[in-house]
Amino acid sequence: MKLFKILAVITIILFTFSSCKKSEGEGGKATITGKVWVTRYNAIGVPMNSYAGAYEDVYIIYGDDATYGDKIQANFDGIYEFKYLRPGKYTIYCYSTGTALTTLNKLEVSKDVEISSKKQTVECETIAITR
Repeated sequence: MKLFKILAVITIILFTFSSCKKSEGEGGKATITGKVWVTRYNAIGVPMNSYAGAYEDVYIIYGDDATYGDKIQANFDGIYEFKYLRPGKYTIYCYSTGTALTTLNKLEVSKDVEISSKKQTVECETIAITR
């Protein structure tokens, strides 16, 4: 009888852990890196200069979530890094203000990224925004 109880508990524990699939998000060993690039326009819509997006806010959405899961700032070179992620699909985005001729509202510029293995480092395409 005691052996039966032990086997039942072990079976329940194994079933519980084997049936849980971890979704996108923090808790893994993978990394997403990338760069933000800014192009500044003058009042008539002519590009004035381009530069690395130093200290721009960068957001990440885990899987199909409705809101962002984390926000970081790019470093002085416009480089950002989201660490400790699990395999899955992610959306990385920044806000662009557009040019004076197009809009003064914030526009989302996003890139889709997929992590396929546990310890993978994925480089996201450059996120080009305007000011």
